Amino acid sequence: MIQDVHNIQKMGYVNIDIDPTLDLFVEIEKLKIEKNAIILAHYYQDADIQDIADYIGDSLGLARQAQATNADMIVFAGVHFMAETAKILNPTKKVVLPDLNAGCSLSDSCPPFLFEKFIVQHPNHVVISYINCSAGIKALSDIICTSSNAQAIVESLPKEQNIIFAPDRNLGAYINKHTGRNMVLWNGACMVHEIFSLEKIIKLKVRHPEAKVIAHPECEEAVLAIADFIGSTSQMLSFTQKDNCSEFIVATETGIIHQMIKNSPGKHFIPAPPTNACACNDCPHMKLNTLEKLYLCMKYELPELWMDETLRLAAKKPMDRMLALSKELGIQ
Repeated sequence: MIQDVHNIQKMGYVNIDIDPTLDLFVEIEKLKIEKNAIILAHYYQDADIQDIADYIGDSLGLARQAQATNADMIVFAGVHFMAETAKILNPTKKVVLPDLNAGCSLSDSCPPFLFEKFIVQHPNHVVISYINCSAGIKALSDIICTSSNAQAIVESLPKEQNIIFAPDRNLGAYINKHTGRNMVLWNGACMVHEIFSLEKIIKLKVRHPEAKVIAHPECEEAVLAIADFIGSTSQMLSFTQKDNCSEFIVATETGIIHQMIKNSPGKHFIPAPPTNACACNDCPHMKLNTLEKLYLCMKYELPELWMDETLRLAAKKPMDRMLALSKELGIQ
């Protein structure tokens, strides 16, 4: 028998034994129709979840899909702040996620009560926050951005405008370098993108001299300095499809490689190694979601994400500004 809602929310996911003979792909497709549900999945999810999703994307694309969907239930296969974003943009929809415990090291590095004090210390600054943050941080911000549109949004503001950029210091430093700005940066970072080993990547380049290094701007400056292309996950995916190179060293979470292989089966993709003993770099938070948890959360419509309406409205304002600016600036 299913646990009560309180226990499910406390545990973070529905914990029920599943009949091992069930074809979960078939069952999930049935549930989509039965419940008028849509599955939104981030590129960093396991391959099985990507293959069953209705839409796969990065933060900007997922936000747009969450805002536009006509589904009654949004099943968000990603991390907690992404499900929050879906609820912020589409409050009348039920938002469920496979595991409430799927958090984000970058989001966790910026607690709202400390960030509010940081803002007070820097008056007359516009606050631009990267979408990889909690609803509490969004509510304290003037504009939200993604790695796809961050530089364009910063450049859309007058050069004399003082800016606080949070929570990712590496993305902020990258934008400062390429725009000539001097934004005040919150000292946060993503554990996945900070652990890449420059030494190991250089050794890979020696063994694969024709390979191009592609990197996410959340990586540290030393890794970005040797990259042939820097961009968001969706931009990296597009680059590998269009570029004539047949081999790439990929410096971001390894989940994106599944889509790269599907879109360019004749090309070779090598995950950039971290500083530890692993051969690739997975996000432990993203990987908390499994196909089994996805099936159960759809079947029982739990765990569900709830949000205080005052917080939601405050967080929605800078999200709306981002989406409007993206449309105005022609950012896809």
